[in-house]
Amino acid sequence: MSKTGEENGTFWDHLDALRSILIRIVIVTLAASCICFCFKDELFDVVLAPSSSDFFVYKWMGGDPFSLTLINTELTEQFMIHLKVAFMAGVLIASPYIIYALFKFISPALYQHERKYSTRIVLSAYLMFLLGTAVNYLSIFPVTVNFLGTYQVSEKVANMLTISSYIDTLVMMSMVFGIMFEIPIISWLLARFGLLRGQWMTKYRRHAIVAILVVSAIITPTSDAFTLALVSLPIWGLYEASIFIVKATEKKK
Repeated sequence: MSKTGEENGTFWDHLDALRSILIRIVIVTLAASCICFCFKDELFDVVLAPSSSDFFVYKWMGGDPFSLTLINTELTEQFMIHLKVAFMAGVLIASPYIIYALFKFISPALYQHERKYSTRIVLSAYLMFLLGTAVNYLSIFPVTVNFLGTYQVSEKVANMLTISSYIDTLVMMSMVFGIMFEIPIISWLLARFGLLRGQWMTKYRRHAIVAILVVSAIITPTSDAFTLALVSLPIWGLYEASIFIVKATEKKK
């Protein structure tokens, strides 16, 4: 079976091609970041939306009105936060091109069947990561902000949250849930290599549910059942979807 692309060329030829691709990726990413930097108001309207009860998620959930006051404590902090957020937004916007360019460079070295599966894996992993970050932004992070941002041990102690703390928490939680939503993809890969069976996942479903509740309780900032369910239900849904995917993969094998 032949591979899908040219195998000619020395190591240095491939290195030059990779360098050209990386340069184009940097240019596209910086261009997207500059555009995001110029649209500061629109960018931070999205990023800071969960800091106020006007956010549509809070209106859907109900609850008391609130608004966080984010402060700046360093001379260069706001400008650096602007650069950081614009760059991350630029990476997000440029990510389809980044994935396409890197995969186009790698794909000629793959066999036809490897290329087919690799395309599915990369595309699925990318979409699931985006879905995980969206779920966090639209549900988990707003609940976290509402609780931790308004929590007080005493009325004598006022909350003054820094903008860097807010942004760092948003980025961290987005990464966590983005990676967590890769569970079905990882399960499919393990099933393809015969390292995971649907029968095992079904047999230990109760154990998995307990583990999911424990993990959800750890990462959930509140102790109420609604928030715990809000975090654990998506993870449990991913586990059930993984069982279906693994069993379907076993049948095809």
